[in-house]
Amino acid sequence: MVSRPTFRATPVTVRVPATSANLGAGFDCLGLALEIYDGYAAQVLDEPGLDVEVAGEGANTVGKDEKNLVISSMNAAFDHMGGRPRGLALRALNAIPHGRGLGSSSSAIIGGLFLARSLVISGSERLNDNDLLALATEIEGHPDNVAAAFHGGATIAWVEDGSGKAISIPVDMRIMAIAFIPSDSGEVATKKARALLPETIPHIDAAVNISRSTLMVEALARKPELLFAGTEDRIHQFYRQGQMPKSYELMTTLREAGVPAFISGSGPTVLALHYGNIADAQEIARAGGDSFTTQIVGVSAQGAHIYNG
Repeated sequence: MVSRPTFRATPVTVRVPATSANLGAGFDCLGLALEIYDGYAAQVLDEPGLDVEVAGEGANTVGKDEKNLVISSMNAAFDHMGGRPRGLALRALNAIPHGRGLGSSSSAIIGGLFLARSLVISGSERLNDNDLLALATEIEGHPDNVAAAFHGGATIAWVEDGSGKAISIPVDMRIMAIAFIPSDSGEVATKKARALLPETIPHIDAAVNISRSTLMVEALARKPELLFAGTEDRIHQFYRQGQMPKSYELMTTLREAGVPAFISGSGPTVLALHYGNIADAQEIARAGGDSFTTQIVGVSAQGAHIYNG
């Protein structure tokens, strides 16, 4: 039986990056961390209860009780480490758009697990990196986003013996991302997006995706000129186009122009990767018109980390 943990008296602040999963062909296995960050600060309280405040994205919709995803993830980590504190205070400053395919839920999960571990003396021994990722995968249901949020950069994630696992891929420093976030589209639930996928796909489509996702590893690490080929997908984006027609149309337009664009995660954000100069990136960003809010962002080499301001 795990002994009850000793909690730190001082608050801890962490930052967690946004993420994009799939990257076109790498369905449920490739992820990329982006330089958009949610910040979370937590402190153990002597008195029982929760004190939760949320600012920024989701401030008016995110729960302030134990159903809050950061809090529930913290509690899962505390349980793993031997016990919960009597009370908790949480302050969240969210910049990652919710329900847009940029990993807001993964940020909350990783943020909660990382906070809890950091609030426990010898927390990294009670909840090591492998166990943290496995627990995050159990909460999220798949490892691609949580892996990138935890490790930063680009990651390959998979499930083995029921546990989420991941390795990091080096990313060419020239690569940046252009996020096209729909201005008037509602949130897209991952569960609903998955329900649109067929139970079987043609053999040729599977073969194409295997080759392209393998190629994408080389494109990210050393040969960004291969990003366009590496992001070609045949197994999920086509089937989801009815749920996000404007996003699918924009992605198609960008790809017809030779831009390595894809639906970010389950959408509806479109992400384009670019390795030229900033002026060229700004020109690509104009393709979104009035229907999309565009952000040019770097790849976040750092995953979840303690943040001191």
